[in-house]
Amino acid sequence: MCVHQQTLLNQLREVTGTTDVQLLQQALQVSNGDLAEAVAFLTEKNAKVPQQDETTYYQTSQVASDKYISVGSQADTNVIDLTGDDKDDLQRAIALSLEESNRAFRETGITDEEQAISRVLEASIAENKASLKRTHTEVWSDSPNPYDRKRIDTCPVGLKNVGNTCWFSAVIQSLFNLLEFQRLVLNYSPPARVHDLPRNQKEHRNLPFMQELRNLFSLMVGSKRKYVDPSRAVEILKDAFKSSESQQQDVSEFTHKLLDWLEDAFQMKAEEDREGEKPKNPMVELFYGRFLAVGVLEGKKFENTEMFGQYPLQVNGFKDLHECLEAAMIEGEIESLHSAENSARSGQEHWFTELPPVLTFELSRFEFNQALGRPEKIHNKLEFPSMLYMDRYMDRNRDITRIKREEIRRLKEHLTLLQQRLERYLSYGSGPKRFPLADVLQYAMEFASSKPVCTSPVEDIDSSAPPGGTTGQPTAEQDSLPALETSAQQQRIPIHKPFTQSRLPPDLPMHPAPRHITEEELRVLEGCLHRWRSEVENDTRDLQGSINRIHRTIDLMYSDKSMMQVPYRLHAVLVHEGQANAGHYWAYIYDPHQRCWMKYNDISVTKSSWEELVRDSFGGYRNASAYCLMYINDKKPFLIEEEFDKETGQVLSGMDKLPPDLKQYVKEDNELFGKEIEEWDALQARKAQQEKLPASPLLPLPLTPQQDPEYMEQPSPTNDSKHLQEDTERAISRAAAEQEERSPEALLNAAIKLEYARLLRFAQEDTPPENDYRLQHIIVYFIQNQAPKKILERTLLTQFADRNLAFDERCKSIMNVARAKLDLIKPDEVNMDEYEMWHQAYRNFRETTIFMMSGLELFQKTNYIEALMYLIYSYQYNKELLSKGLYRGHDEELLGYYRRECLLKLNEQAAAMFESGEEAEVSTGLGIMNELVVPCIPLLLIHDTERDLLAVEDMRNRWCSYLGQEMESNLQEKLTDFLPKLLDCSTEIKSFHDPPKLPAYSTLELSERFSRVMAALGRVPTEAR
Repeated sequence: MCVHQQTLLNQLREVTGTTDVQLLQQALQVSNGDLAEAVAFLTEKNAKVPQQDETTYYQTSQVASDKYISVGSQADTNVIDLTGDDKDDLQRAIALSLEESNRAFRETGITDEEQAISRVLEASIAENKASLKRTHTEVWSDSPNPYDRKRIDTCPVGLKNVGNTCWFSAVIQSLFNLLEFQRLVLNYSPPARVHDLPRNQKEHRNLPFMQELRNLFSLMVGSKRKYVDPSRAVEILKDAFKSSESQQQDVSEFTHKLLDWLEDAFQMKAEEDREGEKPKNPMVELFYGRFLAVGVLEGKKFENTEMFGQYPLQVNGFKDLHECLEAAMIEGEIESLHSAENSARSGQEHWFTELPPVLTFELSRFEFNQALGRPEKIHNKLEFPSMLYMDRYMDRNRDITRIKREEIRRLKEHLTLLQQRLERYLSYGSGPKRFPLADVLQYAMEFASSKPVCTSPVEDIDSSAPPGGTTGQPTAEQDSLPALETSAQQQRIPIHKPFTQSRLPPDLPMHPAPRHITEEELRVLEGCLHRWRSEVENDTRDLQGSINRIHRTIDLMYSDKSMMQVPYRLHAVLVHEGQANAGHYWAYIYDPHQRCWMKYNDISVTKSSWEELVRDSFGGYRNASAYCLMYINDKKPFLIEEEFDKETGQVLSGMDKLPPDLKQYVKEDNELFGKEIEEWDALQARKAQQEKLPASPLLPLPLTPQQDPEYMEQPSPTNDSKHLQEDTERAISRAAAEQEERSPEALLNAAIKLEYARLLRFAQEDTPPENDYRLQHIIVYFIQNQAPKKILERTLLTQFADRNLAFDERCKSIMNVARAKLDLIKPDEVNMDEYEMWHQAYRNFRETTIFMMSGLELFQKTNYIEALMYLIYSYQYNKELLSKGLYRGHDEELLGYYRRECLLKLNEQAAAMFESGEEAEVSTGLGIMNELVVPCIPLLLIHDTERDLLAVEDMRNRWCSYLGQEMESNLQEKLTDFLPKLLDCSTEIKSFHDPPKLPAYSTLELSERFSRVMAALGRVPTEAR
């Protein structure tokens, strides 16, 4: 049975619910592989009433699709009953299932979640090719700075997402990192005759794709870019996805198609190279194996050999990969296989006769929900090993494996009995609530040992007695019955009649305890309970020990050396995150040279770990899980070994790997990228020259040289000068009062020392966030960030050289001396570039503060839409500041908290609008997500902090929860179009809104307003502290 036929069998099984393998095969044979005809055949076979005519069906389906059901409703309208014998309902369900598989939210088959992406492929290619103008949040845009796109040393090259093509990147990277496959592709040369005229359609399609794949691989080997564009190779794929024979391709089918194309291309070359001999196709040798199907069909035994490529495995109901494989290797009832007597039972076993060097498993994590009419993803945990031994599945080990399987079967039967016995001890009782028997006996022992202590009901409720009741505390004598009656009588006030009528029995003990038991009875009972509890604990311990020993015996059943001769090491794991009809793909690939796992996520390639792989791939944690596992034969190192130069014996790396034509291709691309860097450098040099401004310690300037000089309005010089003038004059007055020498120079030196001492105290003072002295004076900022002494001195001189000081002769003379000292400073004494750098850093700090302050103000006013951009930019700018020093910015966790909360608030608002179902509200809500929230998600993902990741997961889960709900078709289409953007896990920053324009603030205004905002925050949230 070929892999494609196995895929169709699984699709038929899930759509129709038929489990009879022979019947499914018969349906496929009758229909010549047409899925719709096979479904019709099975329907005819299982139903007795006439088929619903086409006109009636279309009328019914139209009514069903037009029926509006709001989001979140569980309406029973138009529900199809699949439990009865009505063939119309069954036909309608199947027809709807097949029809809606062409829509973006409906797929069927082994890997259901991937079909939606392949159907988007053609549209996304058309968009890219036509260069359609889209909003900045919907397209992938490269950073204008080529240094952001420059490859670092020999770091692996990423692949750009050119429109929902993360699946392409995951598959291609997994294959590229198989060095033997890489060599085959790079060194491929088309048959000589093809240069004249390709003979058929396959050659017209496959050979150009082969050339584009070679070009792509060569760039991934030798490019100086951090990531490369695969558009040309992807574009050729569109013909395969829109052709009539492949209307419902999914990502697994893409992998099949890719290998088919490569197989065809290499077959042509092999036939040309080996005329007259049976050619060997390297793709077949690398990826295809054979298994022997041994079985019984209606009492008749059979054996036949079949070829396979990617081997499909069901996930649901299994805990690990070996359980999946065991189930896949046995179909139907196989008792008759091992007995001499023939029976009518049918079934078969699969035994591998030849395994490929690269063994790929497709994990089917999707099942079709007939009630909802759509596929659902299975999030169950499925473990798989990093080293997989395939001996137990080999035909040569058939006899010993059958013996071991039989032994395991007996052990599991015994295990089931032991677990049932243990369960009776751990869940004891006959009612709905059950408890461990040892605990029950312990509780009984505690009850028997308790002493009865009676108390008045008033004593228990006195502290919360109603107004008008007895307020006095009961005395010790009130423990007696007469006293209780008296107390109860005191409560009998007409207004509290309900309380007096429902008073507690007078002899009720305070705690549960036996009221009548003799010492002898207690001693006997305690002895029995203690003995019984010990017996139960011993029995429980023995059962658990037996169960653990059986588990260990089963685990070690195949651990002897004879069954560890076919080792396969995990090479790559392809991961999907999301739901059945939307999600994102990436790959974990093992690097044997660095001995670590690498994560390939579109343009991002980072070091990872086995722990991260397990978290994202096993399932059961969030919505991510593996859908494809690629193992390689550990005894065939050529698969991942580097190539050696035949003459020098040195390892070939980089451009040395490439044949001459590809070496030239990469060289030209690298030269283009080099020119791009040169042009960028020249542009930045011109901008720096144009925007270079004289130093002014108190006037904020643009945050970066690239931004418009009008980016931020200049604060009023008058306001700043007045504030600074007052500080300066106070220093001069104190200096004059304390200084005996009255010369201007002596007063200047004394005043500078006093001013510096004042500012130093501020810098060293431990103050709450609302009192940030850095905003009050630049020198405080300089001191905290350890600016050079020369920078401090010149800045203070500039303060005292201010012309606004010239109100009296003393200040005027001091100002003149300060200006003269500034003029006498030689260039070699103070580095003016360094001086300007420090003042620019302070201007950046002020501007970041204004972003932060504005964002927090708007957040407090619940204006989350406007607040977001301020918080986003303040966080990013602040992070840049903090990278240069702890005191160069503000509290990163505080900013991170409010950035995160703002996104969550907007997500909540947008989801509520979507749930309303109103067209205007829905459009506004999706606009908020597309324009604001989605572009910000990479900012939360890029640093991989737990709280940000959880926030992203919360946002995604909110929208993914709608997938299981009935809604109007236009809402479903909008949701299906939106979800891939939300679930995109790439950390590439897409083009963004421009930073908001900032208002002008004087130093005093900025300090006071910042203080008010920070004080209004109150206590910093625990999470952000």
